[in-house]
Amino acid sequence: MKMYAFACGTLITDKSLITFGRDMGQKFEVPVPYYLIRHPRGNVLFDLGNSIEVAKDAKKHWGAVVDVYTPTMKEEDWVVNNIQTVGVKPEDIDYVILSHLHLDHAGAVGEFPNAKYIVQKEELRWAYTAEFYQRAAYIRADFDKNVDWWMLDGHKDDNLDLFGDGTLTIWFTPGHSPGGQSLVVKLNEGTFVLTGDCVYTREILEENVLPGLGWNQELVLASINRMRRAEKALGYTVITGHDPDVWKTVKKAPQYYQ
Repeated sequence: MKMYAFACGTLITDKSLITFGRDMGQKFEVPVPYYLIRHPRGNVLFDLGNSIEVAKDAKKHWGAVVDVYTPTMKEEDWVVNNIQTVGVKPEDIDYVILSHLHLDHAGAVGEFPNAKYIVQKEELRWAYTAEFYQRAAYIRADFDKNVDWWMLDGHKDDNLDLFGDGTLTIWFTPGHSPGGQSLVVKLNEGTFVLTGDCVYTREILEENVLPGLGWNQELVLASINRMRRAEKALGYTVITGHDPDVWKTVKKAPQYYQ
């Protein structure tokens, strides 16, 4: 099994939107990661990054969001183009696991014709019906597609073992959005947790600071604490979601973890 890490460019935002109440007015540039896992029983993508339209005309596609989260992206950063640099075509993808459906995570839904798209049922519902304080984070054109959805049901489906061999396990980690989920990847090199937006940065993991965007902060904290236990009690390597310092240490494709 191999795990490849890619980035769909970066986002530039105010630091206080990453770490709530801290460093207000300080510009902060964060990666937009997604991952390809090549398993003997199928190819899996965890998250999809931004849509190709963001590379062409971000303002047109995202609207006023670009004034708060300014993307830097090239067309080759798009997941469909990027995975082909390691010999994987869109039709080779068997599963797409979406940590959630925000605009920087769901930008290629529908581009993988043979894939099942694994999403939390409540996340998909909320993406269509979000209240005003999170509505701008969802771009309907990105996720409103006729695809093969595999909808998980929160805590009932927690710890879903995708291939039944313990190598890929989906954790339900809500808070940032109603249907947040993270992926535990067990490799020969060690066990990694891909947090999605459950935890943005190490600062949040190590200190009592909340992320700047959250649907339910009580659940945010519960999910952060799950990541802390994974690291301290289980010895897993937690790869935080939008962390420029951590990203510098991650092997980037075409390098891989195995």
